[in-house]
Amino acid sequence: MIVMKFGGSSVAGAEKIRRVADIVRGRLPRKPVLVVSAFRGTTDDLLALAHDALKGDLSKIETVAKRHREAAAELGAAFEPLAPLFDELTALARGISLLRELTPRTLDRVASFGERFSARLVAAALAENGVPARAVDAFDAGLLTDERFGAAAPLPEADEALRAFFAPLADLPVVTGFVGRTRGGEITTLGRNGSDYSATILGAALGAEEIQIWSDTDGIMTADPRLVPSAKPLGSLSFAEACELAYYGGKVLHPHTLVPAMAKDIPVRVLNTFKPDHPGTLIVAHPPKTDGATLKSIAFKRRQLIVSASSPRMTSGPGFLAQIFSAFARHGVDVDMVATSEVSVSATTAGEKGVERLVAELTPEFEMTVERGQAVVCAVGDGIQHMPGVAAEVFAAVRSVGVNVRMISQGASKNNVAFVVEDADVERAVRALHDRFFPA
Repeated sequence: MIVMKFGGSSVAGAEKIRRVADIVRGRLPRKPVLVVSAFRGTTDDLLALAHDALKGDLSKIETVAKRHREAAAELGAAFEPLAPLFDELTALARGISLLRELTPRTLDRVASFGERFSARLVAAALAENGVPARAVDAFDAGLLTDERFGAAAPLPEADEALRAFFAPLADLPVVTGFVGRTRGGEITTLGRNGSDYSATILGAALGAEEIQIWSDTDGIMTADPRLVPSAKPLGSLSFAEACELAYYGGKVLHPHTLVPAMAKDIPVRVLNTFKPDHPGTLIVAHPPKTDGATLKSIAFKRRQLIVSASSPRMTSGPGFLAQIFSAFARHGVDVDMVATSEVSVSATTAGEKGVERLVAELTPEFEMTVERGQAVVCAVGDGIQHMPGVAAEVFAAVRSVGVNVRMISQGASKNNVAFVVEDADVERAVRALHDRFFPA
């Protein structure tokens, strides 16, 4: 059995859904379980719909309905299976409008409709092509999560519930990605782009032979091809390398995606829906060694902040780091990179959430600074920490294009060299690194 996850670009309209149906038919002997995202752009439309409803504007309901109605007509499928969902969405939007209230719980419920629409249309397309298929809402199938609306995590009992649900199914299941349900029955989402995560949760629970992530690229690339047109696809990666790339902004995988697959040692393959014969990228615990390859890929995260705390008293006794990072935790400020000296500590974070309160708390004892408009660049390669001269080459490449490095992190991971530059310098830094390590 394999799990095949198709992203928003793969199911964005009738023609692309037909392509998915053809791919799935060609793999039927392997007993696929499908996981699908919402049509590309639909989640954004739904979130905008919710915020517009807060102001009394319900016009985007018809925008979303029209797109799916037209796709159903093109597929030759009846729109009726979707009609109750649109009635539910309309009632929910009216409730938001009347109450003038939009909670994280309600926002997750609104966001869930994109995957629910998509699963039903993909199942209908498969049925039209002679493949008995059934749309399955993951929250009905047993994907139980905690109550962190907007970024929920699966509960341990989800595995057994999912196995029990899927064991007797005869029709090919088309499962909603991105969504789950609390023990109390409230719909949750796993975070933006969380359908990848849904696929590996499901694959791990069912003991899949392989988990396939189908998107619009030829696998994981040596860099973001939108930034570096000469970027090349990678034949294989280790789990550790792929995790680093996802964490540091790689666009193909959700940061949590690989954790369930790693726990069960299930291979993950990243494939291109529009080039189904391309081998893609295989992610396994121990990939074959590539002769002469030092780095595997370069990732980056824009719109970072550097938060710094300094005080001469940090040299005089223990406990200062604990005091600082306890404050980060209390105010919900997520830390990406850390650099310390005798009298100061700096950390990067991805947004403004909690930063103002954090600075206010620490200001009486520390000199606090916040620098915006920063970006983290990360060069990834297995065992990079033990390769003499790699860091020198990385920073020589960046220096050659006049980019100043603000912070450096190496040694915490054996698989990367990460550093901070001004957001405006990201393109030059990434291209310089790619030219150095992946010459044309």
